[in-house]
Amino acid sequence: MQQYIARRGDTVSRIAARQGLTPEHVIQGNPWAGSQPYLYPGQVLFLPSAPRKRYAVQEGDDAHSIASLFGVGIDELEMLNPGVSSGRICLPGKVLVIPAAARREEVYLRGEYGPADQEADTARLAGKYPFVSTETIGTSVLGKPITLLRIGSGPRHLHVNGALHANEWLTAPSLMRFIEEYAAAFATGSAWHGHQPADWHRDWTLWAVPMANPDGVELVQEGALPDHPYYAALMKWNSGRRSFRHWKANIRGVDLGDQFPAHWEEERDRRQVPGPAPRDYSGHAPLCEPEAAALAALAERIPGDAAVSLHSQGAEIYWNYRGYEPPESKRWAAGLAAVSGYRAVELTGSDAGYKDWFIQRFRKPGFTVELGIGKNPLPAADFEDMALETGLILGAILSNLK
Repeated sequence: MQQYIARRGDTVSRIAARQGLTPEHVIQGNPWAGSQPYLYPGQVLFLPSAPRKRYAVQEGDDAHSIASLFGVGIDELEMLNPGVSSGRICLPGKVLVIPAAARREEVYLRGEYGPADQEADTARLAGKYPFVSTETIGTSVLGKPITLLRIGSGPRHLHVNGALHANEWLTAPSLMRFIEEYAAAFATGSAWHGHQPADWHRDWTLWAVPMANPDGVELVQEGALPDHPYYAALMKWNSGRRSFRHWKANIRGVDLGDQFPAHWEEERDRRQVPGPAPRDYSGHAPLCEPEAAALAALAERIPGDAAVSLHSQGAEIYWNYRGYEPPESKRWAAGLAAVSGYRAVELTGSDAGYKDWFIQRFRKPGFTVELGIGKNPLPAADFEDMALETGLILGAILSNLK
């Protein structure tokens, strides 16, 4: 056992990821950590040593097949199991120690995926792929950057955003992973799930804002301590609850999904939420919150040919808005549903969303994609599936879905 003192920003999942453990390992040694909503700086945890993965050699195995099975190198396997590459100990029934597989991706989960992770991954992708450019299109209420990634040089423009709702933060790494896989395939001239990223790059420019609500995401993942500038207000708006896992709004209790000037007054009156709350408060005016205003300003500056707002959950694609959508929207939605396994839904009784505003303002196809199935925040185990589904949907649009 080793002793670990929690720091600001630590969560059980983040500590586990850094130590090569699972969250269950951390909680097993510190049962109290599973019964409180967040860790507090200064709390002492006792962590076990990272367990080693083991494998019993099967009939027909050799060092190469085992290394390939676990995605590790022969030299790494030999280092922990001297003699395995020569075949001396690679015999049926022999138990081998398997080294940890090296990560090939820059974008992966190191526990919860927060604003710091998104900024670090953005810098790594921009450094690795010079054709991926980044800029800050605004700042959140608390001054966190709202970061834009751009890839492609084509005349058509696709706008995509994620994590508009705080407890839907898993949409952010899903979008970031797609950008990484797109960039990697384009850099090597490779295909991506039957698509040609070189064609995407030629025909489209992708404008992506992976984490539109960084303050809210941080609140969901880390909670609020008494020194938080909005602590007293947040506790009041959250009815005294210390857990913010259910929180959708920004740090001022405004639901950014109800902030856009598309029949905003009707949405406000339908919601009947009079003031700041974890969800469904539309604010005192459209675009009164800096996060929503930044997304709208970007779309006005670079009018798009299509837009996607990533949410969770439901495995559904919403494509229409009060008849403002162009004729091709329904056909596109059917194509996106076919490639993703999601359901295309004609939605009524909802206003003031990003997709709604985009369709009404530009008369171009706009989609709200509800990634995954379950209860928000969705579990980290769903990430790989969500990332692939995000890519299949965006890849279909970039492949000039007609």
